[in-house]
Amino acid sequence: MADTFTESERSRIMAAVKSKDTTPELFVRRLVHSLGYRFRLHVQSLPGTPDLVFPRLGKIINVNGCFWHMHDCPRCRIPSSRREYWLRKLKRNAARDRRTERELRKMGWSVMFIWECQIDPVRIGRLRARIQRFLERQVKRTQGGTP
Repeated sequence: MADTFTESERSRIMAAVKSKDTTPELFVRRLVHSLGYRFRLHVQSLPGTPDLVFPRLGKIINVNGCFWHMHDCPRCRIPSSRREYWLRKLKRNAARDRRTERELRKMGWSVMFIWECQIDPVRIGRLRARIQRFLERQVKRTQGGTP
């Protein structure tokens, strides 16, 4: 199936896709804040510019879109037009995510990923409990102390 938009329309649509302050990220931020935690946003000095950073706890939460980060769920459907382009692009994104996670863990950070498909207002209790367990779990510190 061919793209229903012209090249310039498609370009405008894709340029409007945000990488920060997305709806799923804002949802998670409100949820974490309601649990009483405070965090820093999009710390550029860390690999991958993580979404939520908890420096005192040595923890990071990244909120990923299923399509853009190739999550294994129904929301990650590769477009039928320009399929090779999209596969190449999305595989690069996923490889970069793995590389960034390894770098953060080497630096001593604990990293949690929340996928877009896991953000369901109906099942907010499950997500809240998962986040709380992650943030409360003690981190084994290396000699360097705080990451």
